[in-house]
Amino acid sequence: MVVTGIGQCSWDFLATVDTYPPADSKQEVLHWEEQGGGPVATALVALSRLGVRSTFHGVVGDDELGVRIRRSLDKEGIDCRGLVTRSGAVSQRAFIVVEQGSASRTIFWQRPTGEPLSQGELSSHYLDGSSFLLLDGLMVEVSLAAAGDARQRGIPVMLDAGRLRPGMADLARSCDYVVAGEQFAFDLGWDGGDGTFAGFARSIGAPVVTVTRGTEGSLTWWKEGVLRQPAFPVAAVDTTGAGDVFHGGYLFGLLQGWELSTVLPFASAMAALKCTRSGGRGGIPDLQRVADFLQGNGIVLPRRKDR
Repeated sequence: MVVTGIGQCSWDFLATVDTYPPADSKQEVLHWEEQGGGPVATALVALSRLGVRSTFHGVVGDDELGVRIRRSLDKEGIDCRGLVTRSGAVSQRAFIVVEQGSASRTIFWQRPTGEPLSQGELSSHYLDGSSFLLLDGLMVEVSLAAAGDARQRGIPVMLDAGRLRPGMADLARSCDYVVAGEQFAFDLGWDGGDGTFAGFARSIGAPVVTVTRGTEGSLTWWKEGVLRQPAFPVAAVDTTGAGDVFHGGYLFGLLQGWELSTVLPFASAMAALKCTRSGGRGGIPDLQRVADFLQGNGIVLPRRKDR
């Protein structure tokens, strides 16, 4: 099994404080950390730790952060031959302030200054052997083209939809699974009500739509109706990257051929365990840790498929 990812990769600077500071003030940092980040890149790291191979396609600059981003993905065993370095460009970066007591975070980010990846920069063999395509839609033109290529080859496509950007609605209609944050749903007009979710999800045009809701868990609509998945309570340290890791867990479950009733608690457990450590990647668990956690919550996973 191989997952192909096209999208964002970042270098994250994380500062943990006791309370989020008001404007025009100073605040001492309790803990400082740096990690790789980005929605698709972090989801692929989660898959790698679960034993799934992946290839990543994106853009970095020829700066020091670009070197760190690539090195962090190489270390996780992700094939980065599709990660293009733009000369004279600045890599994507984020400064994340984490409030210690609540584990909530505020993200300030800068997109890469290099040109987005183009369809012509994808190898003619970039989908060979792929079992799934994962997109986040930041580079919408190449994402739409890749979704079309995958459709022609019978490869299912998942969209990580963080918020509504130009072209995202069209991209969502081209995908088999849309797994979105609440902001994306609100941007498209959902009022947040459970009773209106099915109608809203159906309007997106994808066969399966999941919206993650933080501590309220997630809602999923597909042909059999709406499935509500509660979040697992944990001693959260930092919610950074929880959605990205949720996507990785969701993809893993689909690759196993599990029913959504198993996929969703698995993805939720992945996200919950990630939140017990700082940063988007520091707390990503391996399969045994997730299985033990779920068993402690009365859920036994089916036998894993061979790689």
